[in-house]
Amino acid sequence: MVAHRKPRSYDASRRREAAEHTRHAILQAAHACFVANGWAGTTMAAIARDADVALDTVYAAVGTKSALLRLLIERALSGVDEPVPAGERAYVKAIGDAPDAPTKIARYAAALRNILPRLAPLVHVLQAASGAEPELNALWREISERRARNMRLFAADLAKTGALRPDLSVEEAADVVWAMNSPELYLLLVDGRGWTPERYERWLSDSWRRLLLR
Repeated sequence: MVAHRKPRSYDASRRREAAEHTRHAILQAAHACFVANGWAGTTMAAIARDADVALDTVYAAVGTKSALLRLLIERALSGVDEPVPAGERAYVKAIGDAPDAPTKIARYAAALRNILPRLAPLVHVLQAASGAEPELNALWREISERRARNMRLFAADLAKTGALRPDLSVEEAADVVWAMNSPELYLLLVDGRGWTPERYERWLSDSWRRLLLR
């Protein structure tokens, strides 16, 4: 009687790990391509080549070129390969838990020092291409409006501490924060004037304390 071999158990975790590795390689290659070559100069074929995967694999893993740019921006904001809602990000929770307004400002400035080196070059690519691509224009508006809403939440959080200047409304404070933490200003100072991200963080934290607090 011939013994039947048991079929090998399907190793789902190993396959999932391989898929995550492939996706990460694609995202890394895409980020480098977009930053170096802009929207028009980046092709999905080039991303596939740099990630050392088939072109079909790129589409299967991340979708279209515009979906890929959106994913890269969300990744830059969250610091991980999968999008994380703003309220669930570690730095947002740390700001909310801070005991006073100066600490909230310091924690936010520190978070931006880590986020903007990843985010600002991608936003520059998006902004430059938004005039010619309706889908990217919609994405640009969406991101801009979302950022403005989040700045209002941050300004309202500062106001709850009682430390906001009495002559500043929450809306005015939000507009100051929105302007000064913009990717455009970060690139002007860091790329244009040679500031380090650490210097930007110190300047931002000090300026916000002077401009916003009693």
